Amino acid sequence: MALAPRLEMRQGQSLVMTPQLQQAIKLLQLSNIELASFVEQELEKNPLLDRDERAEIPDLAGESADRERADAANTDAVSADAGGGDAVGGAEALSEPDPAPVSLDDASPTTDIDSGFEDMYPDDTGSDRSGTEADATPAALGGSDWSSSAGGSGGGVGGDSELDLESRLTRDLTLHEHMTEQLDVAVFDPAKRMIGRYLIDCMDDAGYLRFDDLEDGKDGLDDVADRLGSPRSDVEDVLSIMQGFEPTGVMARSLKECMALQLAEMDRLDPAMQCFLDNLELVARRELPQLCKLCGVDEEDIRDMIAEIRALDPRPGLMFGGETAAPVVPDVFVRAAQGGGWTVELNTETLPRVLVNQQYYATVSGATQKKDDKLYLSDCLQSANWLVKSLDQRARTILKVSREIVRQQDGFFAHGISHLKPLNLKTIADAIEMHESTVSRVTSNKFMATSRGVFELKYFFTSAISSTDGGDAHSAEAVRHRIRELVDAESPSKILSDDKIVDILKLSGIDIARRTVAKYREAMHIPSSVERRRAKRLSA
Repeated sequence: MALAPRLEMRQGQSLVMTPQLQQAIKLLQLSNIELASFVEQELEKNPLLDRDERAEIPDLAGESADRERADAANTDAVSADAGGGDAVGGAEALSEPDPAPVSLDDASPTTDIDSGFEDMYPDDTGSDRSGTEADATPAALGGSDWSSSAGGSGGGVGGDSELDLESRLTRDLTLHEHMTEQLDVAVFDPAKRMIGRYLIDCMDDAGYLRFDDLEDGKDGLDDVADRLGSPRSDVEDVLSIMQGFEPTGVMARSLKECMALQLAEMDRLDPAMQCFLDNLELVARRELPQLCKLCGVDEEDIRDMIAEIRALDPRPGLMFGGETAAPVVPDVFVRAAQGGGWTVELNTETLPRVLVNQQYYATVSGATQKKDDKLYLSDCLQSANWLVKSLDQRARTILKVSREIVRQQDGFFAHGISHLKPLNLKTIADAIEMHESTVSRVTSNKFMATSRGVFELKYFFTSAISSTDGGDAHSAEAVRHRIRELVDAESPSKILSDDKIVDILKLSGIDIARRTVAKYREAMHIPSSVERRRAKRLSA
């Protein structure tokens, strides 16, 4: 066959995702902090997007009345029998059907970017709206469609209230700043002060020196001397001075050195104690006879040494403030309903409130003559409308998945972790008619506040362990909790081996192998039966 250029027509199918559809998928898996940052960026670059300032004005006078009305309406309530089984929504809670979700899983080249949102925005999203006020399309994320105010949920977080203690946190003195102040007082030589500042930069938050990218066989101090062009003796002198700074134990290169510095400060670093520190691995294994032989002391002295070691601070630098740990802000609240069952509501404080300023678009587009400017405004309007709809759809999807999780795990909310059932993504996806990948994105980095604590949505998805009598399977998380209870309740004279734990669990109807028990025990950082026996004998 001769080679020659020619034209051919071929027909095929492929998945094409529009930028808007990709954005909707991205928003689903963002946490509330990441979502707030993303919306801020959109507000900066899109002139047609406005923040809903009305939502930030606290209505203290009507807060109680709004809460009562929200409780009376029981919006988005999930009723479930206390004994588990099927959960049925209240008469008003689920009366409005859920809108068709955006097709995130089965997108096609002909997928309309507005598909699935017609029921949500029947009249008020068109670009031909007009009005005297700033005509806007709210994201509908702060209204009564989702929940009552955060205060009505029994666990509101955030807000602009004067009682918001988180906004009043002040920055503490950091360890690096504290060490630098002591260095400036103790060292006057500019060259040695430079060495000290470099060593401070090599110190982690716990107060230990960490040297990265060391060559094989090269000491950390040699690396510092080479980098700064200073003699090693100067580096050692500066390090010796700085190891006397407060808090005692900082600038150590190992746990043994950290403890030695603290014991030296207490005048307790005798040869026996030094030998004890040189064999800390024997302490971890509770091998007391060998320790007694190496240190040349009896078992009572070894017990006294262990008590002294336990009184030391293995991370002295952590007493100084670093970055303030941000509390976990739940995305969903779950509380008991008055008539039985559970009420599921979104945390409105985590939902961005944005508006599409239709009046501004109409004013600017009417005065614009250039084609490029009109195209730019049209793109901004389309992007703004899609963002508002995507935020709304994201909130509805989170609420829908959360409601189904509460239905499936009703026993957990009523009786605790021992009643947690096996659950996978497919079960939730089939129940709410979504794809597993969508449920996976929704449950990533999302948290649920319950009367039993705050849990990530992923926590409720656990593997199944079969039952010995052929009944319902047991959740792996519930089995781990049962193993923890057995170990905590064991007596010093009767330590449970893994085989004994397997026998006890089988009597409870849990069919589990010994290696699985060992795997769960190690995952929970529970020592072996031999180590637990030594530890209990040591603490007796």
